[in-house]
Amino acid sequence: MTHYSWMRFFAPDAAHQSLGLTCLGVGVQHGALPVVGPRTVDRHVAVMVSGGGGWFRRGTGPVHPVTAPALLWLTPGVPHAYGPDAATGWEETFVAFTGPATGTYTRLGYITPDRPVVPLSRTEGVSGVVDRVVRAARPGNPLADVEASVAVHELMLTLRAAAAHDGTAADGSVVEALARNAFLPLSVDGHAARLGMTPAGLRAAVRRASGRTPKDLLLSVRLGRAQELLAGTDLPTSTVARMVGYDDPAYFSRLFSRRTGMPPSRFRQQESRGPREITSDGPAPSSPGP
Repeated sequence: MTHYSWMRFFAPDAAHQSLGLTCLGVGVQHGALPVVGPRTVDRHVAVMVSGGGGWFRRGTGPVHPVTAPALLWLTPGVPHAYGPDAATGWEETFVAFTGPATGTYTRLGYITPDRPVVPLSRTEGVSGVVDRVVRAARPGNPLADVEASVAVHELMLTLRAAAAHDGTAADGSVVEALARNAFLPLSVDGHAARLGMTPAGLRAAVRRASGRTPKDLLLSVRLGRAQELLAGTDLPTSTVARMVGYDDPAYFSRLFSRRTGMPPSRFRQQESRGPREITSDGPAPSSPGP
């Protein structure tokens, strides 16, 4: 069996490296590909296997079977080896990238060094994003580094959504319910009880679905709505605090200042364009905006 291999590489300058993620390479390969490694790399690489099967090994650990569709995470400085089945081969696409945002994506659970082989539930969306990286690599493209960087950020989200997790739908429903009830003046334990879960079960479900803690998710939803109310109405700050789940206006103000970098009064002064009426769907302008 023959094999096909196409690869392009990027050499972003310092300005483009500050985009958070920069693409360093993209490739499409299929067939009876040679074994890779053992080796280490100095970058992150997402290897998407869309057809066939093979194996993956990290360091001196066990050999993991790989069955398409699947994602292989190669992380900097970690020895690894992998290859397709010698008889059938496989179809793979890889995207190599680096940048300070890799640390954040790892902490949020998008990049999983401790789970290097990730079964995927689908590959259509992933293929579309990789195609954008391939198009960015076309010869003479003056926006290549920016286009590829944007696509890698999108790839992180698409791979997270495509990862096959037991209970994914249920976890998503838990997050939706938590966000929907975020304005109730309840603690995380109170929300867990309302959802018929233990606090540990709620934390695990929210972490799997969003990469966040329930406390941070609640805070983001509450403060997002608080900003809408402060910018779009003339309600007192104490009323806004109660509407988003905080009975203590001073505590609300401290949380707001810590997250946004300014107190509620200053945020209102900066963002407000006059009084607004409150509707069931959120604040609506009393006069047309720009």
